[in-house]
Amino acid sequence: MIEAATAAPGIHGHVFLAADHEASERRTWAVIALCGAMMFAEIVGGLLFGSIALVADGLHMSTHAGALLLAALAYRYARSHANDPRFSFGTGKLGDLAGFTSAIILAMIALLIWYESVLRLLQPVQIHFAQAIPIAFVGLAVNIGSAWILSRGGHHHHHGHAHDHDDDHDHDHDHDHGHDHHDPDHDHGPEHASAAHRDNNMRAAIIHVAADAAVSILVIVGLVLARAFGWLWMDPLAGIIGAAVIATWSYALIRDTGAILLDMTPDPRLAENLRATVESEGDRVTDLHLWRVGPGHVAAILSVETDSARDAEFYRAMLDRFRVLSHVTVEIALVK
Repeated sequence: MIEAATAAPGIHGHVFLAADHEASERRTWAVIALCGAMMFAEIVGGLLFGSIALVADGLHMSTHAGALLLAALAYRYARSHANDPRFSFGTGKLGDLAGFTSAIILAMIALLIWYESVLRLLQPVQIHFAQAIPIAFVGLAVNIGSAWILSRGGHHHHHGHAHDHDDDHDHDHDHDHGHDHHDPDHDHGPEHASAAHRDNNMRAAIIHVAADAAVSILVIVGLVLARAFGWLWMDPLAGIIGAAVIATWSYALIRDTGAILLDMTPDPRLAENLRATVESEGDRVTDLHLWRVGPGHVAAILSVETDSARDAEFYRAMLDRFRVLSHVTVEIALVK
């Protein structure tokens, strides 16, 4: 005979944002301001001084700023709607959605760069080295400054509070205060930390900046060699290499954010350890689901068969070692 255990109902929140969410939002807006100022200066300067290269780079910077604006708006929306009851598991995955969108944009940019580079390789055009090289250096400086601002976030910490919530099932809603150190008593190993704690919205913003910086470096190298040795093919070749680099980063971002949006298990090792922990007491895990609900936050639903009279508090204490678990629902089936 199987009986479902019940316990007293409780109330808990569903705010699954990164600990440095607001700081990341501020840094993103700061970079947008920097890129916007650079974009305005290049477009106005190009129009005033008749430099089409400056205007072109300014328009390119506008796409850069637009991608960062997407990240900033995602941060703001997730923060302002964090307690909106319409979002059953909070707004923590909004950053992953924005990151996925940014990755698609990056892929399109890579395709465009590749197309233009191939055209230039087949049909070389005159290059105005005196204008192009300084502009490339200025763009590189802006990207380095942007990357420095965005990467000042430091360590990601996991904050929260513990609650037990039960209706027809035993729910253990568990947020742990403290910092995520690599303690052997807690299961958040290197691969798990990189997957569960990563802020993909900030990652997408940094990739946009890094991709632009990489292209700037390749362009500078290509232009210098083309000017020194007359190798005009070096400029489009640098563009093709840059497109390949951007496409690789874009694919990795699409793969990782897509997995989160489709609720794939964030870390198989975590699932194995969780199952082993519960079954070490003689119980049997008949169903287990893990998915990421935000940076540093993983939700779990598990069904446990036991022949002992164990309540939600027993399993809450047992799973307390898994500090990345922020929302746990346990269904207890008593087998007689």
